[in-house]
Order: sequence, then structure tokens, then C-alpha cells
Amino acid sequence: MIKAAVMMAPGGPIEIREFPLPDIEPGAVLLRTSASEVCGTDVHLWRGRLDDVPYPIIPGHVSVGKVERIGGDVRDAEGNLIGRGDLVTFLDVHETCNQCWFCTVAGAATRCPDRRVYGITYGADEGLLGGWSEYIYLKPGVRIIRLPDSLDADTFIAGGCGLPTAFHATERAEIRLGDVVAVLGSGPVGLNAVIMAQLSGAERVILVGGGPGRLQTGEQLGADAVLDIDKLSFEQREKQVRELTGGRGADVTIEAAGTPEAVPQAMQLTRDAGTVVVAGQYTDAGEVSFNPHLLLNRKHLDVRGCWGTDFSHLYRAVRVMDRQQRRFDWKQMISRKYSLAHAEEALCDVERLAVTKAVILPGSNT
Repeated sequence: MIKAAVMMAPGGPIEIREFPLPDIEPGAVLLRTSASEVCGTDVHLWRGRLDDVPYPIIPGHVSVGKVERIGGDVRDAEGNLIGRGDLVTFLDVHETCNQCWFCTVAGAATRCPDRRVYGITYGADEGLLGGWSEYIYLKPGVRIIRLPDSLDADTFIAGGCGLPTAFHATERAEIRLGDVVAVLGSGPVGLNAVIMAQLSGAERVILVGGGPGRLQTGEQLGADAVLDIDKLSFEQREKQVRELTGGRGADVTIEAAGTPEAVPQAMQLTRDAGTVVVAGQYTDAGEVSFNPHLLLNRKHLDVRGCWGTDFSHLYRAVRVMDRQQRRFDWKQMISRKYSLAHAEEALCDVERLAVTKAVILPGSNT
């Protein structure tokens, strides 16, 4: 029997339950989980802030592990056979139809109505389809990436969900060489955005966030300036951003804070004719008002949403991480590792911002 941490209902306890070893159908892969992350989305799941979640569920949508069993020939994106013992990750989004209008015409697979997500929209009664489990069942068609030999499980999971999300956000931002980029939010998405902005050619990166540990990590990852929301009022933060940008404001601002008020603040911190990317509003945290004349039209802003990721973001992010891991120490984002038995404690720590990155080790007993 396989142990997994199960989220029974919104606000309810996390229970350790046992599941039978699944039969492996053709094209499927059974993965022994090395690590799975706990991100803000898992907290939202726990608090019932996402729609149409089929509780009870096994959380954990970004994971890494070793191949244990394979249902015949299964290949990665480059056409190479997946083998037993390979260290792999996979795109959590599955069952994207590749036939609907969004997939074929808009080129926006993240808006496909058929898409489902491991650890979020699969119920526990459907199988081992979440990472907070000793094993994960990769259904036929799940897109698998073999990690390069030089990239270990800890480094990859340290980037976790925040890495491809930040990759997508900086892609949407179209950062140009010499741009000044402001990042609002010092969680995993924001910290990864600090890295991706530099790799995209930013001349200067300004991190706006909270938590001394997170801000220190941001500095170590290359942020040129950090502005502490717990010590500076928004007016003081805006003044400093303008002082750092010749009075104009940031060329590009990436919102990764997740609070509604961060959106108009991002617009206000951005220069006229600049770009704002909204990447942090994954759940409905409420409404916010702003003056469309003053903050949008007169400023001639380009404001872009950023929803989810597709396989290209994960694939390219893994390659970038492998190449850049000597320059950027992703592992320092991991604050603590937890066993399945302590999954609820991990959720509490993430919710109260006591950690930067929490990681579940399903094979651990401590």
C-alpha cells in the first residue's frame, strides 16, 4: 500500500491514507516521489478559494521523482525513451485537448476548458494524481521531462511552480536589454522573477516585498534594491522607485504579490508607456478600484494578464536552471522540508509566511 497526504475538505485536517499500487496501463509511468512542493496554491486549496475542486484530493502539483515502472515505450519531448531510474518531472497540466478554439486558434492552451491539473483538479478517488504521495501515477499523455544529470531534485524543486510561472511572466513582459524591472512580491514567484528578469537583460531589478528572510534571499539572487513593505509606506516605496529610475518609474513591473491592491500599485510604479504583467492573482482575493484615466490611459500602459504555464515554459525553465544554477543558488529558497505526516504544518508555515519554500519529502519519516 502507498501512503499519501489527503486534503479531505476545505479547512479540514490533512489525513494520511493508504492506496493500492495501481496497474500500469500502456503509456503510463509510475513515479517514486523524491520531492513535492507546498506553494500558495495549496494554501488556497486548503482554504477553499479555488472553484470546482473535487475534495478529497492529494495535493502537490509540481513534483520530481524517479521512474519506477513504465507501461511500454514512453518518450520525452525530444523523442528519447524514458527508462527506469530516470529522475524526471512532468507538466502538471494534463488532458489539454489541442482541438478547441483556445488551443488551435488563440494559441492559449492554458485556457483550454478540458485541461486538468495534478494535485488540484483530480480527486483522490481517481488515483495517485498528486505529489504528496509516495508514488505518482503519470497517466498516458502526461508530458515528462528527464532532468539533466547535472540538475538534482533539490535544485529543481526549489524553483518549483514559481520557476515556470516567472518564466511565463517575463516572457509576457517582453523585457528589453537595459530595462529597469520592478517585482512586487517576494515569494517563490517573485524571487524567480528576479532571476528571470536578469537573464532577460534587465539592467536593474527592484524587489518590493516583505519578510526579512525573503528579502535577503532576493538580494542574494541579484536584486539591486529591496523595498520592505513592512517598513515603508507605499508613498515611500514609490518615491524610492522613482529615485532609482530617473523620476520615471520602472520600465516593466511584474506583480507577483497576490493581493488586489498590488495591481494598481504596480501600475503606479511603472513609467509612462511601460508594461505591467499581473501574475499573482491566481485566486479571487477581492476587488480593488483604480482611476483608469490616471493609472492606465494617460500613462499609456500595456497591462497584461498571465495565467498558468504550458509545457514550453517548464521545458525551457529546466534548461535555463541547469545552465544558470552556478550563478543563482535556487536551493537557498528552501526553508524547510517536511514528511507526509507534517504536511498540515507545512501548509500553516506557508500561509503565515514563516518559510520561503516548503518541500514535502514523501519518503521521509521525520
